[in-house]
Amino acid sequence: MARYIGPKTKIARKFGEAIYGSDRYFEKKNYPPGQHGLNRRKKTSEYGLQLKEKQKAKYTYGVLERQFANLFVKARRLQGVTGELLLILLESRLDNVVFRLGIAPTRAAARQLVSHRHIVVDGEVVNIPSYSVKPGQVIGVREKSKSLEVITAATSNSSAHKYSWLEWDNHSKTGKFLNAPERSEIPENIKEQLIVELYSK
Repeated sequence: MARYIGPKTKIARKFGEAIYGSDRYFEKKNYPPGQHGLNRRKKTSEYGLQLKEKQKAKYTYGVLERQFANLFVKARRLQGVTGELLLILLESRLDNVVFRLGIAPTRAAARQLVSHRHIVVDGEVVNIPSYSVKPGQVIGVREKSKSLEVITAATSNSSAHKYSWLEWDNHSKTGKFLNAPERSEIPENIKEQLIVELYSK
């Protein structure tokens, strides 16, 4: 199962945003990586801006190129605004929902929990991080995994209450995906229209 395992602070510096969450190294060096990072004065082309936005979305959600392209094709087939639908599809991925519920501290950790069969959907173990969660489905921690240190540490201050489309019960370690979020509810700083323009070329 392919995934990005390179230096994350370097990627965050490239975009000028802490896309992987709080990072003290990023705070110390909040400028592009490389020898000329501080003094770079290069005007980015329209294509470059579009590509950068797509790369940012990919790295933020931990999705590789082919998966991302397939999601875009799926979003384009649906009725509505393609860019917004793309972000909603990304938010509906099981690894992202596990992260949003606060079961894991990062999306990478959430992906690992899913892959290692610690997560159940409607009572059944699902080990596919890209599984698309449907409204009404209940996501929880497998019974024998509830005492895992990474899970107890993360759920002690679950962030699910921050999102109106999720419901979390800390006692049973289960959460409900109430509905697909609206674009205005998704906190990621991504200009999805630039991604649509890139794929429309």
